[in-house]
Amino acid sequence: MEAAGAPAPLVYAPPESAPRVLHEDAALLAVDKPALLLTVPGKAAALADCLESRVRLQRPDARIVHRLDRPTSGVVVMPRTAEAHRHIGLQFERRQVRKRYIARVAGRPSEDAGSINAPLCGDWPRRPLQMVHFTHGKPARTEWRVLAREPGGVTRVVLWPATGRTHQLRVHMAWLGSPILGDEFYAPPEVRAAAPRLQLHAAELSLRHPEDGAALTLSAPCPF
Repeated sequence: MEAAGAPAPLVYAPPESAPRVLHEDAALLAVDKPALLLTVPGKAAALADCLESRVRLQRPDARIVHRLDRPTSGVVVMPRTAEAHRHIGLQFERRQVRKRYIARVAGRPSEDAGSINAPLCGDWPRRPLQMVHFTHGKPARTEWRVLAREPGGVTRVVLWPATGRTHQLRVHMAWLGSPILGDEFYAPPEVRAAAPRLQLHAAELSLRHPEDGAALTLSAPCPF
């Protein structure tokens, strides 16, 4: 699959709304990241406003251990101690964290569920875009299931990434033939224009609490 084209220069206009706290204790914090807000600051001074900086104004001990793409909303967990950061980081590294996303995509998948095994690598002439490449790509797998077939040729799906490659869900759905609505990178113009924002939301994240190992599921309601 080829991406829709080289990305236009970023015009960064983050929302004013503060990240909503979903869970808080001495070891970790979980927040609902708004769409269009960077998770961490960019290199330019104009990209300094981000989830990390906003959260740390009130909770300076909160640390980043994973990220969501700028246009994606949803659950981000932030450890609050060095031990919690190490513990949760290992869970991500060992693929023990379970993530569930909701998306609205263009088209009608022929099946009601499936698994996408399509390795990904950087599309260097058009970076930061990614692409499916069966020779040079790193393993990437996404499980998906149809939630609803909506009017106008739109399908609502739930996605479970088994790996965490850059732009994985966006590239995989486009490669499947059902790009995510509002995707400025991988969708054709009419699909990009079909929604006011990327229709991708990190609805749920499940992990083991770093202090006692108890199962913890964090969730944020889908805004679309």
